[in-house]
Amino acid sequence: MPQSSPKPENEVDGATAWDAHGQLEVLTFEVGDERLAVEAVTIREILDLLPETPVPGAHALVGSVINFRGKIIPIADLRIAFGMPLEEPTPDSRIVVIEIELDGEETQIGLRTDKVNEVTLLERTTSAPPPVLGMRWRRTYARELARQGEAVIVLPDLPAIFASLSHPQGLSGGEASMGHAV
Repeated sequence: MPQSSPKPENEVDGATAWDAHGQLEVLTFEVGDERLAVEAVTIREILDLLPETPVPGAHALVGSVINFRGKIIPIADLRIAFGMPLEEPTPDSRIVVIEIELDGEETQIGLRTDKVNEVTLLERTTSAPPPVLGMRWRRTYARELARQGEAVIVLPDLPAIFASLSHPQGLSGGEASMGHAV
């Protein structure tokens, strides 16, 4: 059985896993007016939009699933978590399937995006924690903000966003379905 690679010295649970050179390989994508990024190592697939099946009673953040190669994958709309207005898909819209650990279990989730940009390297020297003021969403939902040229890229804390669904103080269905910031 292959051994898992040890965490870099500078990585702690919930923190960004910058490599020894202070770099992080990410996939950047757009949701609304925001440019977001997830670690490239978490990416499993980038899909054209597929038919979604609504899940009755599910939270709006993960209100539907897709069937991809016989596997049922929940679809997350980060617009809900970030309080953005819902919009119709465009020809550039994609589903980015990631695999992350949630509640001690490796879980695949599809992230609905407006546009996938590129795989790129971010530099730790151009990143900072989210500010205390001036954010339109919960500060705990963004691990870091990184500058790349003139763009600001948000590294969302996906485990924190999805954990909010299983805790009473998390997103409420009313707030999420109405698209209000939480």
